[in-house]
Amino acid sequence: MSTITSSLTKWQRKKLCSLLSHDRLSLLFKASVHGYNVNTFHQKCNKQGPTVIVAYNKSGYVFGAFTSKDYGQTGQNVVDDKAFLFSFNDKEVKEDPLRVVSGNPQYAFTDNGPNFGSLVFLYNNTATVNSNPTTYKFDPHKMHGNDLQLTECEVYRVEDCEGRMEKPWRNVQWNSERRNELMSIISGWKPSVSSVKQARILLVGPVGAGKSSFFNSINSVFKGYVSTQANTGTAGTSLTTQFRTYYIKSGSGVSHVPFALCDSMGLEEGLNSGLDVDDFASILRGHIQDRYQLNPSMPIQPDSPHFHKCPGLKDKIHCVAYVIDTSKVKLLSDKMIEKFVVFRKKTNQLGIPLLVLLTKVDEACPLVAEDLKNVYQSHYINNMVQINTFSLPTRHIWTLGQDPLASLFNDLGIPLASIFNVQGSPIDFYRTLNWSLRR
Repeated sequence: MSTITSSLTKWQRKKLCSLLSHDRLSLLFKASVHGYNVNTFHQKCNKQGPTVIVAYNKSGYVFGAFTSKDYGQTGQNVVDDKAFLFSFNDKEVKEDPLRVVSGNPQYAFTDNGPNFGSLVFLYNNTATVNSNPTTYKFDPHKMHGNDLQLTECEVYRVEDCEGRMEKPWRNVQWNSERRNELMSIISGWKPSVSSVKQARILLVGPVGAGKSSFFNSINSVFKGYVSTQANTGTAGTSLTTQFRTYYIKSGSGVSHVPFALCDSMGLEEGLNSGLDVDDFASILRGHIQDRYQLNPSMPIQPDSPHFHKCPGLKDKIHCVAYVIDTSKVKLLSDKMIEKFVVFRKKTNQLGIPLLVLLTKVDEACPLVAEDLKNVYQSHYINNMVQINTFSLPTRHIWTLGQDPLASLFNDLGIPLASIFNVQGSPIDFYRTLNWSLRR
């Protein structure tokens, strides 16, 4: 998946954050990518808490509106004493930003779209703004230079405006005793089929979601020191081009690691790019051997020397984990979601359990970045789990930084962006694998 990036320059972001008194913005909607469409705006931005609309025009103006309230398509006028319009110009660096509050205490915006009355964004589903300084009093020239044609329109979630939840949405024991207990459960688990020594878990996800980092983190925990065996980094296309099976070597008091993690090319939107669905099916069935060089435009053929014609149960995939960057959940394009649906159908046809890993929660939420233990008191992370693009039971959605292994990563000093863990009991997870092996 091509990365969807912010159009804000460093200077513009600094100006905007000074107005908002917050340093963390998470991109939810980008009109040049998602379309200048109010319905799409609602799909991406409803129930996201505090947000800021940022519009750009050719005259150099960056202007928009902030609200601390949710969009919800109720069609009602929303009262928000924290809402305001803003504007600044790239050509006037030394000028203070314009900030305008509503003159009507009973009105901030109308909940049928990005409609602040005096400024209506995505007007008539076009790249324009309707401007009428009524409820919000402003000089049109100072607000947008009388240039109502947009070059871009973005919506950001303003992080940590809600603070933390009063009660965590899942209770976790963050102590060494529980950590040791869970490590014992994991290392002591054995597949119920004698021919299978290790469960094989396939990681699938968009480019940059963190599949390889996930393996490195798990490997580091079981080795007892930081390991970077799998290739990681940032790039426009997949850094992993081979199908790889990674066997984790035990250490640090762990005598046995009962699973192997399999990595593949990242998913990409375009034709002949990223992991091919036919290759995906061949991997699930155990036909593709380790280190096979994947070719997005040509799936493996049965006459290939890397094609395993008679795979046993030990060669097949026993569980598939979709790996998704938490901050990108709302930014997944329709094409990418369609690709996920195709892959999920193939997984279901073969009766293989499917799970979702939400990675990089520390990058997605500043509350979690402060302390990993805040993950279950984060409104934002809870919202991302509830969105559930893949229509899976909530207990099948894991989030980066969760029990049982989170404290292990902290002890080892591994960066939070590499940490994962399960939402739901690890015992349930291994029961799922046992069910897969008996199918």
